[in-house]
Amino acid sequence: MVTTTSRPRLRWLALALLLVVCALQFRLWTGTGGMPEVWRLERRVADQAQENQRLEARNRALAADVADLKEGREAAEERARAELGMVRPAEVFYQVIEKPAATGGKSSQSPPP
Repeated sequence: MVTTTSRPRLRWLALALLLVVCALQFRLWTGTGGMPEVWRLERRVADQAQENQRLEARNRALAADVADLKEGREAAEERARAELGMVRPAEVFYQVIEKPAATGGKSSQSPPP
């Protein structure tokens, strides 16, 4: 049975517990290591995972290029032709140079005069 003298004590205890809970909630939502920081870190983890996937795909493509260069002559020849402009002795090399786009107020689509 609760006596009349213990009721004010219970009220103060309940009030103190309520204040502690409020203080902990305030720290949870605004303090260091609180929920906003957790959400920010989760976004960074997701961004980093996406970047890791992109880099893994790039690494797989580079590993396939290395394997092609080690195994076959065709890949090395293709790369030499594309990047270095090399040709075989019996071949003729043609270089096509496009005219730069016209500058100024005239359209490049207009017919010549």
